[in-house]
Amino acid sequence: MDLPAVPSALLDALKAAATEAGVPRLALVGGVVRDLLLHQRHGRPWTGVPDLDWVVEGSAAHLADVLQERCGTERLSGVQHHGQFGTVALNLDGVPLDLATARHEHYPGPAQNPVVQPGSLAADLVRRDLTINAMALDLISGELIDPHGGQSDLAAGRLQFLHPGSISDDPTRVIRAARYGARLGMALGAEGLEQVGATVAAWPWSWQVGDAPETAPPALATRLRMELERLLDHEPWPIALDLLESWHAMALVDPCLQRDPERTRRLRWGQRLGLPLMTALLAAAADPWAVARRLQIPGQQQQWLERLPSLQGWLASHPLPVQASPDAWTTALERGGWPPQTVALMVTLRPAAWRPLLRWWGRWRHIQSPQNARQLIAEGWQPGPGLGEELRRRRGVLLDQGR
Repeated sequence: MDLPAVPSALLDALKAAATEAGVPRLALVGGVVRDLLLHQRHGRPWTGVPDLDWVVEGSAAHLADVLQERCGTERLSGVQHHGQFGTVALNLDGVPLDLATARHEHYPGPAQNPVVQPGSLAADLVRRDLTINAMALDLISGELIDPHGGQSDLAAGRLQFLHPGSISDDPTRVIRAARYGARLGMALGAEGLEQVGATVAAWPWSWQVGDAPETAPPALATRLRMELERLLDHEPWPIALDLLESWHAMALVDPCLQRDPERTRRLRWGQRLGLPLMTALLAAAADPWAVARRLQIPGQQQQWLERLPSLQGWLASHPLPVQASPDAWTTALERGGWPPQTVALMVTLRPAAWRPLLRWWGRWRHIQSPQNARQLIAEGWQPGPGLGEELRRRRGVLLDQGR
């Protein structure tokens, strides 16, 4: 299989170094093999040279050393050894490469981090999420290695997990399946749907329950957040989230998000307002802050969601008329002390008063008194509470003039 736009000199150098190092197999793995098949056999556009991931049967570090001796600093740069993980990152002829020692892994318990040991290429491919991502191209022999039927699944537009315990081992594979389904226009196979259904039915397993809300195992929480962020940041997220809902898998994040008919509209508003899409997604959860803590999203974003119920309660119990003046709305919102992003998140939820909230977010909060304190003192005002009240009054006049 040819590698479009990958210099043949680079492949020759890798092959020669692997032969000298005594490496039984040096195989290109991951999405690039899948995308090459889609390009060459199914006519999908080729988007250029991605990062190239290689699995080494043997020692990736030794292969990198041999490659460095053969190519020198003129061709090889940026070599970074990660001994703990058995990987080496480098640039060869300006192309980024990742060399990884083939690994075998097993999961000591559901959703825990795997225990990893050196292994074969076959064992390394079993670690993957889906059959279409478990193919390899052996550089030394030129063989396309496909032990799990990835080619037939690719041709059928079918997403299949590698083994019956795939989702039990790592539930975040469901989110990865939605990412690829949205990107490639593929559907989850029947066996995969059964796995997802069994996982959702058993959720949340044996999570800790105490004074704090239920807390996912830390390894699982981190992976869930990272996969959701990749989905929201890099994929056609409306399609991907619809897939998760159709698989009844949004319950892995929060049951309320499984029944969320306003999700796409809310997230599009979040995009318009410059909010992180994760916060707009979680705003409709039963307890947004609890889910945010569970997923370990950034602390500042947790604070925005933590204040959301307070703003919802104020709007329900102390409503200002929608027609109230800009000054009245600005005063009330700023006295409440809600972060601006909390107000913006409330806009995405479309309460009855969403229009004045949107105007405050977009315009009113930026308007200040036409004179500052120093200018008022020059006019004869004395420092103190009266000065502050006059600044507020003048700002209010300006706010109402611009309504």
